[in-house]
Amino acid sequence: MTFRSFPGFIIALIFSTTICAEELQINPSHPNQYTVVKGDTLWDISAKFLNHPWQWPELWKNNAQIGNPNLIYPGDTIYFSIVNGKAQLSLTRNEQLYSSLSKANGPCVLKEDDLKHGRTEFLTSEDGKLLPCIREIPIKEAISLIPSSAIAKYLSSPKVVSENELNNSPYVIGFAGEHLLAGMGDRVYVRAIDSSDSFSYTTYRKGDTYTNPETGEILGYEAKYVADMKLEQAGDPATLLITKASGEIRMGDRIMLSPEEDINLNYFPKPPEQKILGSIISVLGGVSQIGQYNVVVIDKGVQDGIQIGHELDIYKRGKLTRDPYTTQKDAAVKLPDEQAGTLMVFRPFERISYALVMKAHHAIHILDKVQTP
Repeated sequence: MTFRSFPGFIIALIFSTTICAEELQINPSHPNQYTVVKGDTLWDISAKFLNHPWQWPELWKNNAQIGNPNLIYPGDTIYFSIVNGKAQLSLTRNEQLYSSLSKANGPCVLKEDDLKHGRTEFLTSEDGKLLPCIREIPIKEAISLIPSSAIAKYLSSPKVVSENELNNSPYVIGFAGEHLLAGMGDRVYVRAIDSSDSFSYTTYRKGDTYTNPETGEILGYEAKYVADMKLEQAGDPATLLITKASGEIRMGDRIMLSPEEDINLNYFPKPPEQKILGSIISVLGGVSQIGQYNVVVIDKGVQDGIQIGHELDIYKRGKLTRDPYTTQKDAAVKLPDEQAGTLMVFRPFERISYALVMKAHHAIHILDKVQTP
C-alpha cells in the first residue's frame, strides 16, 4: 500500500493557481477579516467568505511580507478586500519577524519551551540592539484543508468489491489445532490458493450490500478488514499464518491479495465537469444521524465520472403533501428539494464512492440526493 504525502501537501494544493472558471460567489455575510484559531480548516475558513469553498485560490493574494503563502497557522489574520473591482484575500502573519530574518546575524529561534517558560538570553547587534527572533512552528501545526482524522481509517479499509470478486475469492475452511476460531499467530486452512507467486494476503468479511435505490441493482459489497496473512504453503487447502488481526477469524471469511493501492492524500476540491445526480445510500462509522465530517456512501463511482476531490451538493428530498382544497382522491403535491449540505469524494470505487460531509445546513439522511453544484 503506497501513501502519497508531502509536508504541507493539502495546504499547497489549495493555493494552486488552477481554479474552476466560474464566477465567484461571495458569502453575503462574510467578515472583513478573520483570525485563524487552532482547529480551523481551510475549508471552514473559505466558507466564511465564499458560497463555494473550492474557489478559495481565486481569492488569494500573495503578500510580499510572507515568505511562504502556502502555510497558514493559528494566529494569522486573513483580510477580505476589493481590488480593481475583484474580491481578494490577503494574509498577515501573527509573527512580524519573517521579513527581517535576512538582516539578522544568526537569528535566535524561539522553541516551544521558550514560549512556555520564557527566554532570558538573546542575541544583540554591534550597537547593542536586540536582534529579532523567529518562532519555530512545526509544519504539522499549519491548518489543513479538512480534518484528516475524519477519513484516516477509511482510506484503506473497508473496501468495496463486486459480487464476482467476492464469490470467486478463496475462503477459510478450517483452523490448525482444531480451533473453532483463530487469531494472530494461528494458522488457517484456505480453499484454495494454487499459486505461490504472492505471499501477502488480507482476510475480509462480507459487510453491507450496496444497491441502487431506484432500481435495486447491486452496486457492490462492503468487505470489512479482519486480518493480514502470510502464505506458508499453496494448495487446496492452502496454509496461511495470521500476522495481524483486528478480531477473530471465522469459517468462511474471504481471502484476497493484500492491496497495493496508491492512496491519494492530495485533495483539491472541485465540482465535476459533467452532471451528476445520485443518492446517499449508507453512512459509515455506526452513526444514526449524518452531520458535518461524517463519512457517507453515494451510489456514483468511477464509471460515472467521479474523481477524488469532486464536490457535490446534498439535497433533502421534498416531501409529498396533500392539497387540502383538491377534490381529487389521493392527490399529492411534491414540495421542492432543499439543499442540506455539501460533500467531497475522497475514495471512489467503480460504482460507489466514499465521501466526507463538509457542510451540513440541516439534518442529512440516507436517500438524500447528491448532485453537481
